[in-house]
Amino acid sequence: MKDKIKQLICDGLSIAQDIGLVIVAISTIIAIGIEIDLMFDNNFVSLSDLLLLFIYLEVLTMVAVYYRSGELPIKIPMYIAIVALARYLILDMKNFETWRILGIATAILVIGLAIIVIHYCQEIMTSKTDKTKL
Repeated sequence: MKDKIKQLICDGLSIAQDIGLVIVAISTIIAIGIEIDLMFDNNFVSLSDLLLLFIYLEVLTMVAVYYRSGELPIKIPMYIAIVALARYLILDMKNFETWRILGIATAILVIGLAIIVIHYCQEIMTSKTDKTKL
C-alpha cells in the first residue's frame, strides 16, 4: 500500500515536471518569435537582441537535454546566467558605477570558474567509475 502511494506521487510529479517543461519550451519559442518580430519591425539587430536569442536557445537546449538524458545538467543554467549578466552589463553599462560593473564582472568570473570546477569534477568521477568497472 505504502509503495503504491509513493509510486503514484512519483508518477504525478513526473507528469507535472513534463507539463512544466513543455510549457517552458512553448513559452520560449513564442518569446523567440516575438523577439524576431521586434527585430524586423526595427529593421535593426543589436548585440543585446542576439544575446537574448542566445539565452532563449540555451533554455531550449536545456529542455532538450533533459528529455534526452532524463537529467538536468547544471552547467547549462550557469551558461545562461553568464549570458544574462553580460547582456545586463552591455545594456546598462553607461548608467553603472564602477563598483557595479566590477561586481557583475566578478560574478561572471566566479560562475565561469564554477563551470570549470564542475567539468573537472565530472571528469574525475567518470574516470573513477570507468576504473571500477574494469
